[in-house]
Formats: sequence, structure tokens, C-alpha cells
Amino acid sequence: MPVELVETKLNKALPVHLVAKDGLETAALESSSVAWAKANGFSGEAGRVLVLPGENGAIAGALFGTGENESSLAVGALARMLPEGEWSFASTPADPDLASLALLLGGYVFTRYGKKPGKALRFASPSDTNVAHIRRIVDGVFLTRDLVNTPTSDMGPDELEKAVRTLAAAHKADVSVIKGDDLLKQNFPMIHAVGRASVGAPRLIDMTWGRKDAPKVTLVGKGVCFDTGGLDIKPSSGMLLMKKDMGGAANVLGLASMIMAAGLNVRLRVLIPAVENSIAGNAFRPGDVLASRKGITVEIGNTDAEGRLVLGDALSLADDEEPRMLIDMATLTGAARVALGPDLPPFYTGDEALASELAAAAMAVEDPLWRMPLWRPYEAKLSSKIADINNVTTDGFAGSITAALFLKRFVEKTASWAHFDIFAWNPADRPHGPAGGEAQGIRALERVISARFG
Repeated sequence: MPVELVETKLNKALPVHLVAKDGLETAALESSSVAWAKANGFSGEAGRVLVLPGENGAIAGALFGTGENESSLAVGALARMLPEGEWSFASTPADPDLASLALLLGGYVFTRYGKKPGKALRFASPSDTNVAHIRRIVDGVFLTRDLVNTPTSDMGPDELEKAVRTLAAAHKADVSVIKGDDLLKQNFPMIHAVGRASVGAPRLIDMTWGRKDAPKVTLVGKGVCFDTGGLDIKPSSGMLLMKKDMGGAANVLGLASMIMAAGLNVRLRVLIPAVENSIAGNAFRPGDVLASRKGITVEIGNTDAEGRLVLGDALSLADDEEPRMLIDMATLTGAARVALGPDLPPFYTGDEALASELAAAAMAVEDPLWRMPLWRPYEAKLSSKIADINNVTTDGFAGSITAALFLKRFVEKTASWAHFDIFAWNPADRPHGPAGGEAQGIRALERVISARFG
């Protein structure tokens, strides 16, 4: 980890002064620092760093512009912009936990394929910071980012299973896997159909942790390790980021890491249907009718709407246990990005209390989420003339909503269910994370689950 958060005082730490827009005069700075800032045109504009000179060419500290209403996560940019060395905040940030978290998140670099690590910084944590909690959150986020950033050549269904087993071993969790044709024998026909054309056998990965009598919390993550679109093949431009189509699985594993590391009082279950939607002579086709674990027959209107199929079988299994909370996460629809963009994932739930808790948590930890409606009249758009349901609509409208309504058909017993249609990717560098794989929604979920079951 390039940025180290230190709980003890660093005697030689250089101060970072947080300066609001046009706030030089009120920032408790020495007159020489104010003069230096003005000479360099620094006025507290958001995201700008200005290093302060000391004696004999040394560094005396730095100024960081917070702008007018900048988020606490903005200070994550310091991880990439400060010179290497030991640093501390000159005064306690408004939210010391979020500011400390941002520093660690902003220092992330994916180094598996030779990229050099980021700058080595040691940062003294502000007083009253919950460093242990911050480190658990960072570990979960970094796990998610690493998994999403890894290309499918090294993160197919086999490797995703290995990643689950590695996480399970670290926390003494149990893992079972149903693989290949055994999926048909144990009634997971849609997972099998979607993944059967790949050389990497489809599978359902099932991880459990915690006391058997603890409240059940189940996480389901879409593990499509690559999505060609199937016979409804994507254009080449549409495949460029499809290594991230297992972003739902990566995010639930990051959340599971946070839960287990905290030792929360839950019986945790993580279900990941891990497949590759490939093209071969045995690929499922447009117009096919698939059986499902739940008994619902599904006409295939488009083979590129495969994520909801594998999730349907997994959700049906999860629902049989009637967990206290059931969460699924998936890079499911482009429609969600059209509606809300890459940074604001929609979520769907019929549980009003959970929706309220998620909205509050998302605001508190700056992990944005936006509730969208499970608009029942749109269910008719998924009708089929020969099966119980189609996997897509014919008009293309409300794609994220109709996908959520499709999934809801497979959750009947569990009262507290929520579906997250995430992007799992930063299209460009952000203060608290570089371009590439990203954790979305799991910091807010961790807060809600900790509050309910901690």
C-alpha cells in the first residue's frame, strides 16, 4: 500500500493545510505562506496542491484547495500529488475518517502487470480516527478493484473461484462449488446455458461464514468473467471493458471481506454464478426457451442479456433460505448508465426501511446511490407468447427497471431484498481512485449491515 496511515504521532511530519476557495486569509497560515500562495496564483481552488518552501531548499508543508463545497474524499488526490515523505493534516478535517480513507484509496495502483507503485507516503491519522475500520474498508475496496482490473486471461471462472477460496481461507469460511453438467443435475439450468459455450466451465460458487444461528445475510454477485454478447454479439467497441462484467461478483467479495474482517454477527452467504458468455456451436440462441431453477420458463429475446439469467438461478437458491437481507450486485444494464451515468448506481428495493437506511448511509460515507422504482406496470413489457417471461423487452425503454423486475420474479420469500445495477469502473481518474475497476455501493452497504447486525 503506497500510502501508510500511522496511528502514532510523526514528529517530522510536514503539515498539509486545507484551504477553502478564497480562504487564504482565514486559513491560519503564516504571512510568508499566504504571500507564497498569492505569488503562485493559489486561492484554494478545488484539488490544487501547492508545496510550501522551507529553509535551504527544504519543503515546509503544502496547501490543498478544497474549493467551495468539496467532498471529504477530495483529499485522496494528495496520495498522488504530495512529495514522498511523512505528512499530517495541519488541522483536523471535517470528517477525519473519510479524509483518512480517501488518502488510502487515492494511493491505489494496480501493479500486477508491471506498473510501478505510487508514491510512498506516511500520513499521521487525525485524532479519534477509527484506523482499524478504515483499513478493513480499504482492503475490501482494493480487493474489488484488483479483481475487476484483472483481464479475463487471468480472471476466468477458474480464477474467480480461486479468488473466492483465497478470501475464504483468510477468514475460515467454507466454499462449495457446483460446476459444469452438475449444474443441470442440481437444477441450475440458466447458469449452465449461459456458460456452456466457454472452455471455462460454468459454476455456482457458494461461500458461507459465521455462526449458523446468526441472522442470515446473503450476497449475490454477477460473475460473468467476459461477455461477448453471445450469438447477439457485441461490436468490438462494446467488448473493450467486458473483463469488468464480473464487477458484481468483485463488489460482493469486497463487501464480504469487510463483513468478515469486522466479525459481524451474521451468517454470511455469498453466491457467485461464474460464467463466460462465449460463442460456440453449443451456445444458447435467441428464441430458445430456458428452464430456470424456480420453474419459470424464460424465452431468450437477446443473448446479451445474460446476467439476469445467471442471477435468476442464484437468487432463487438464496430466496429459499429467506435471509434477513438479500443483496444482489451486477453490471447489468447500459440503461442504468444512460439514466444516471457511471458514478451514481441505481438500486431497487421494496423494503422502505432498507431504502431509507441505504440513502442515509450513501450520503454519510460519500458512496453515492440512487433509488429507482420497481414500476410494476412495466412487467408487461417482459411478456412472452410462448414462455412465462422474456429476458428483454421489445421497445428498449426502461431497461434498468425492467431488468430489476425480471430479477424480482425470482425473489418471493425474502422481504428485505435490494438489487444494485453498478458500473464497477471509473472512466477517468478521481481523487479517491484512478481510472479502472471500482467498488460501488459496498461502503454504504457495510455501514447499513454493521448498524443492523454489528
